[in-house]
Amino acid sequence: MLFLLMAALGLAADMTGKWRFQVETDAGSGSPTIVLKQDGEKLSGTYSGQLGEAPVTGTVKGDDVEFSFEAAPTGEKLTVKYTGKLDGDKKMKGSVDLGALAKGTFTAEKER
Repeated sequence: MLFLLMAALGLAADMTGKWRFQVETDAGSGSPTIVLKQDGEKLSGTYSGQLGEAPVTGTVKGDDVEFSFEAAPTGEKLTVKYTGKLDGDKKMKGSVDLGALAKGTFTAEKER
């Protein structure tokens, strides 16, 4: 039984690396880069894009991914939240919520 559990954990994708995003919202589109580091189910990293640069925190559980960061593009602080699913170990897609600014979708691909 322990062997099967270890084998299942070994198949989980490692999200550590540089990810290129394509974001489409009702307020426009963007192509940020997010560098992630995975430690178990915890994610940390850095967002870099139209909203500036910011530290990222989140979780990955199986194929479910969730992370967020704070930005202040209009002077007021807002939380940007990404919620999605992994598609293999190099792709993900899902939704993005920019608080009162916009909501939309994203796709992302991990650089090799």
